Amino acid sequence: MQYSSPQEAAAALEAKRRMPFLAGVSISADLCGAIMAACTPYGQYEAAARLNLRGRYFPVFEMGMGVSNHTNDATDLHYKVHSPYYRIGLDYNVAKNVRAQGRIFVGVRYAFSTYKFDVDGPDMVDPVYGGNVPFSYHGVRGTNHWGEAVFGLEARVWGILHLGWSIRYRMRFYNKRTIVDNSWYVPGYGKNDTHAIGGTFNVVVDI
Repeated sequence: MQYSSPQEAAAALEAKRRMPFLAGVSISADLCGAIMAACTPYGQYEAAARLNLRGRYFPVFEMGMGVSNHTNDATDLHYKVHSPYYRIGLDYNVAKNVRAQGRIFVGVRYAFSTYKFDVDGPDMVDPVYGGNVPFSYHGVRGTNHWGEAVFGLEARVWGILHLGWSIRYRMRFYNKRTIVDNSWYVPGYGKNDTHAIGGTFNVVVDI
């Protein structure tokens, strides 16, 4: 193959050179979830650790704290939670050149959260004996398991600093019903439904 310049030839050779098995480690934090926690009815504070295997495979562990302190205007129910969640999975870099500064990821996650929540609402009327019955449940335990399909982009900003984002399609595997039926929000998942869409905006530091 002919190259137009020595620099182009050198770049082509560098791209073909095999990367070491363990090519690096990185840690990251999600800004999107923190902004959601401050500005919307729910959000999360999340960090992740990731291995770089030959520039193609990226095993990743994510953990965070899901938070909500919200009153539903329609039902006047107040929901509060502050509990952890965990994800483990693998990203695959589909970019042609694994040594390039940018990366394009597809990946999968298995995630779960075992959490406690409080729910309070207007008093109910006892249908048998009459009178008001308080609707207040604290420390209710919930458990959810789900999977995620991930697509993301990442680019180097300066030195070891990268910025990236991801879009995630979530599918619930298991939902533990509680004494108040389903919890309104699941930490790390979102509103408690069979499917959900989420995303992250990550600040990544290579080690």
